[in-house]
Amino acid sequence: MSDPTAALRATRLGRAFRGHSALSDCDLELPAGRVTALVGPNGAGKSTLLQLAAGLLRPTTGRIQVFGHAPGSREARARTAFLAQEKPLHPRFTVADTLRLGRELNRGWDQALAERLVRAAGISLTARVGSLSGGNRTRVALALALGKRAELLLLDEPLADLDPVARHDVTALLMAEAAERGVTILMSSHVLSELEDVCDHVLLLKDGAVRLAGDAQELRAAHTRITGRAHPLEPDGLPHDFDRSTVVHAVTAGRQVTALVRGGSATAAAAGEEDRWISETPTLEDLLLAHLRAPRADRTEAAA
Repeated sequence: MSDPTAALRATRLGRAFRGHSALSDCDLELPAGRVTALVGPNGAGKSTLLQLAAGLLRPTTGRIQVFGHAPGSREARARTAFLAQEKPLHPRFTVADTLRLGRELNRGWDQALAERLVRAAGISLTARVGSLSGGNRTRVALALALGKRAELLLLDEPLADLDPVARHDVTALLMAEAAERGVTILMSSHVLSELEDVCDHVLLLKDGAVRLAGDAQELRAAHTRITGRAHPLEPDGLPHDFDRSTVVHAVTAGRQVTALVRGGSATAAAAGEEDRWISETPTLEDLLLAHLRAPRADRTEAAA
């Protein structure tokens, strides 16, 4: 059923570049007020999706809406802030110039917030953007995005240039924005381990299509990670009579096999009474890695 409060909705969305399909027949709904992890291998279409949502690209097929409006429209632009992976800032502007540009272009601009974010990182307002380190340019770009006070933040690899302390600080800031102001965040990242305590919703793209989507905790609860003795006569290490239609991905290391399976209530029984299997709820990183490594699927898997 369609969610009327969705911050971002796409129907049969597709985008091609010179005959190559970056996205194809994508159906998705991004719930408002949630922090969504956008994950996938390189070339999966993550940046393309973010640029479509920001109104920087137009769909080749299908449609996409932001709070019920077309991306790039006046209504959508006022409610959306986009931080590109390249963090495009004018290198000859000072930090103060950059924030002044944000104030002039955005009616709901929060100058105090933007300056506070910059000063918290020890960045001088008189420094030229081109003289800053990559991490500090990212901080200024984030201040520009957050100062807009948008309802939807589209962040393409926002943590990539930050050191561990800065990553922690920026992550805490984003979580506070979501918790205190109900901001919807769609954030792409390759660092899966950092998403566990940040994101409560998941959107996984693979081969230009949505392969996994839903509430992070519900998706974890719908899967089981099993570990046990590998069966030497089976290529995947699992017992002969194991229901392989439930297996997302399995890997054998020496005499041990580890697999992520859907459901898993009958897993131990299927393995045989003489075997001892360990069953546990997967971490978000376990879940995402297994689906990223899985063979191409014919359908989207979503949380119930």
